[in-house]
Amino acid sequence: MSENDIVETASVWEAVSDTSGEAYNRRLRADLMTAIRGQIDRFGWSQVVAAQNLGVTQPRLSDLYRGKLSKFSLDALVNLGSKVGVHVGVHVDTGTLSNR
Repeated sequence: MSENDIVETASVWEAVSDTSGEAYNRRLRADLMTAIRGQIDRFGWSQVVAAQNLGVTQPRLSDLYRGKLSKFSLDALVNLGSKVGVHVGVHVDTGTLSNR
């Protein structure tokens, strides 16, 4: 396969990730970022007010709004989300892996 060949992937996250676990983590972080931004927007908070209410700096909040995934761990986003009413549930699937 050459570097110009087209490879079909199930999601954009798979296309930009080295492993399926990394892709899943990126998707979860992106979903949380979107939900947190949505709540902040629903509250009508400016970035300055949101940063104060969340206990982060305004540049940090700007990173969230610009979708800078690499700047946020899943843990950090879960903590920020809980402050604005975005709650995360966990479903553990122990089924067999098809691509092992």
